[in-house]
Amino acid sequence: MSETMQNAGAGPVNFSPSAAHHRASPTHHDSFSGNSRSLDELMTLKPYFAGQPKSLSGIALRAFCLGITLACSAISMGAILFLTTSPAWRVPFFLFALSAFHFLEFWTTAEKNTLVASIGSFLLTANWPGYAIAHSAAFTECAIVNLFFPNRHWAPYGTDPILLLLGLVMVAAGQYVRSVAMLQAGASFNHHVQTRKKDSHELVTSGIYSVFRHPSYFGFFYWGLGTQLVMGNILCFFAYAAVLWMFFSKRIKHEEAKLIEFFQDDYVQYRKRVGTKIPFIA
Repeated sequence: MSETMQNAGAGPVNFSPSAAHHRASPTHHDSFSGNSRSLDELMTLKPYFAGQPKSLSGIALRAFCLGITLACSAISMGAILFLTTSPAWRVPFFLFALSAFHFLEFWTTAEKNTLVASIGSFLLTANWPGYAIAHSAAFTECAIVNLFFPNRHWAPYGTDPILLLLGLVMVAAGQYVRSVAMLQAGASFNHHVQTRKKDSHELVTSGIYSVFRHPSYFGFFYWGLGTQLVMGNILCFFAYAAVLWMFFSKRIKHEEAKLIEFFQDDYVQYRKRVGTKIPFIA
């Protein structure tokens, strides 16, 4: 990651086979040709083998697919924008935003919380099937409206450009806040609410956490709403707002009960100082 040489002497050689001369090669427990590893080493590496939670081949495949999808959606978006007058560029825009989001979910985890980075860190199947249904509905509404009703006025009083710009700002700002929050929290961040305090858990109150109490939730909330503004989805905008608000309201309540248990009065005082900046979630 030997051959045994015979001694060619002038006289006869009294050769007696023994364990030293005929030692069987160690049994290989993995797929690496010519490389013998102990069982302990193999068990340590097992999570990185194909089909395992941290499979390197699985991670590479997903990153490759996300990169191809991001590139194709960017090319499609640019072609529609510069070669036609159709508003259908909004469809590949959503695919572009989703590809960037899921890649950054894994990258930020791998960068600052390496030990827990896995295939699941891409969040491609998170909250399945509700997550997939929500995005499918957004794609469907946007495609139907922009392909069959391209001249419809979905925003009141000619505010289409303003709402479009607002949506783009919300998508960019939401993604930035979420990614920075994950990087600054490091090992203290996890995609799942933790029920036990680990030695690596620290109460992060500086940086972006001094502005938002749950910056990753704030970021995704406004990122999601921003995508629907850009796409011009009236129905999905309000549906996203309702579903995301209910999801984060319930999750924050559950998570903060654990955070108070972990950090006691330190978290209580932090919660008093810093808000979530999500409407009606104090």
